[in-house]
Amino acid sequence: MDKMKMETANKTLEKLDILKEMFPEVITETKDENGDIISAVDAKKLEQLLSTKVIEGDESYDFTWVGKKQAMVEASRPIRKTLRPCKEESVDWDKTENLYIEGDNLDVLKLLQESYLNKIKMIYIDPPYNTGNDSFIYPDDYKTNKDQYDEEVGAIDESGYRMFKNTETNGRFHSSWCSMMYPRLKLARNLLSEDGVIFISIDDNEVDNLKKMCDEVCGSENFIGLFVINSTPNARDYGHIGKMTEYAVFYAKNINFTTTNMLPEIDKTFKYTDEKGGYNIHPLYNSNEAFTNKNRPNLYYPFYLYLNEPVSKEFYTIGLEKKENSIEIYPPKSIKNNVQFVWRWGKDKAQNNLNTEIIGYKTENGEYRIVQKMRHTEKIIRNLLTDTSYTTRRGTAEVEEIFGDKYFSFPKPINLLKNFITVGSDEASIILDFFSGSATTAHAVMQLNAEDGGKRKFIMVQLPEVCDEKSETYKAGYQNICEIGKERIRRAGKKIVEETGKTDLDIGFRVLKLDESNMKDVYYAPADYNQSMLDRMTSNIKEDRTPEDLLYACMLEWGLELSLPHETKAINGYNIHIVNEGDLIACFDEKVSEDVIKQIADMKPLRVVFRDSSFATDSARINVDEIFKLKSPNTNIKVL
Repeated sequence: MDKMKMETANKTLEKLDILKEMFPEVITETKDENGDIISAVDAKKLEQLLSTKVIEGDESYDFTWVGKKQAMVEASRPIRKTLRPCKEESVDWDKTENLYIEGDNLDVLKLLQESYLNKIKMIYIDPPYNTGNDSFIYPDDYKTNKDQYDEEVGAIDESGYRMFKNTETNGRFHSSWCSMMYPRLKLARNLLSEDGVIFISIDDNEVDNLKKMCDEVCGSENFIGLFVINSTPNARDYGHIGKMTEYAVFYAKNINFTTTNMLPEIDKTFKYTDEKGGYNIHPLYNSNEAFTNKNRPNLYYPFYLYLNEPVSKEFYTIGLEKKENSIEIYPPKSIKNNVQFVWRWGKDKAQNNLNTEIIGYKTENGEYRIVQKMRHTEKIIRNLLTDTSYTTRRGTAEVEEIFGDKYFSFPKPINLLKNFITVGSDEASIILDFFSGSATTAHAVMQLNAEDGGKRKFIMVQLPEVCDEKSETYKAGYQNICEIGKERIRRAGKKIVEETGKTDLDIGFRVLKLDESNMKDVYYAPADYNQSMLDRMTSNIKEDRTPEDLLYACMLEWGLELSLPHETKAINGYNIHIVNEGDLIACFDEKVSEDVIKQIADMKPLRVVFRDSSFATDSARINVDEIFKLKSPNTNIKVL
């Protein structure tokens, strides 16, 4: 019977094990900061092993900054933290599949690595732009005394988070921002599904560094594009220039598996109509000079337009066989270089679509062409987004409409997020935003589900950054940003239901809050405690923790999605927690009877967890193993 770890995996050690198996000769030993011997990688040996030529010199193309190595370590550093459920602040706890998580997103992303590995179809984030006025959590290991550190980064707020004020006077202004972003992007990429994508909003302060960082984390081959967004049509005066635009970088996890969708053209009009509906026309030839009759001979062949078989004034029947009074039509040549174009379709596809999707056409100049009927009511998203629905002013107005006042600065507009979500996700996808701010992403997910009948789910993550006590936001009762985000989701969801009349929408969310581990220090290092100290401890679990707290910690460690349904049943006076009808069954009561254990085993759960103190003796613990071997041999059993 194994013991629950109650800490995130050490990704560095996992990677070392993989390297040791593949390249044992590159593993060496060194001393850590405490003087202890630890395993390490000889980077030069590894580099040479992975090269077909002799590696000489130190020159290479590299993107680096002060603190990058520490940022890389931070992404893999394990933590002993947990997510505690908060039902009283949630909406429709038992049925909703949406999550709102409060806490430092770096720690939250680490905690989500097992439960959501390769499961997130789309990530959108709107991180600090590093304008010189931003505050963010930044893990800095540079040696400073406490007074100097407090002066530089500010006191710890009421939520226990130390906010770093990154002003331009900071000698590591750009480096600090890069070190904040890098580990979060590394962890976020792990969560993306193989066909997943990420959108990141940014402005011109860090767009270049963000692009280079994403090229490194995601791979430059997975760069899809850069959106230019007309966020401020009237321009904001920055001295010498009026800025109108912001940006969003768009990356795939794996471009070979990426799937995206087109945007609906709601007001699309068609010039022509047939029995299938409206359509416009487009020449069938491929106008790319890279494809010619020399390298694509299968796409170079004649059509025949039958002059005796007009369909209308402009259109004629066509075929691949010559008839009397027919015109032979080949693809034209390019005007610029006289290169021979080819068709976009091969003969088989053309044969199957003759006079239904492709047809002969006579131009106003009397020329004859082969054209395709274009029936699309969708279009590919453009990288230049100029519509007024994308402006910051629109986002501000949307928040004011919900709250009746301006309680949040520069929120993203709903339509921008709806379009990104339409393109980047499917109707049942999970969408993650770990800089959720005013929760525009959650609002957009609910709105889009109401419009197209989708079942998308959101995960919002936000640091409970304290609002200025002098602000109208604070005076209205919203003490931190999370309170604004949660209230927006409540009000927006209610408004969407009222406007659409759809009562089957998931407008709820489970609130989970980042906290220190449920376990006392003795759980992790029992050897540091002598018997007299242990005798004074009634439990290795902190006194203020509930069974629900323990349940969610177990779900995290076992990689179960935190939105799964669960219920609590009483069996012979003991409380049994059942997740998703048996994916996990937990009992955290003391001295559980053998009869109850047998009843749990009869349910044949995939996983089961008990408290270590559930067993009065070692023999009782052994008996539990025997019961499950007999009744449910495939159950994985662990203890707290």
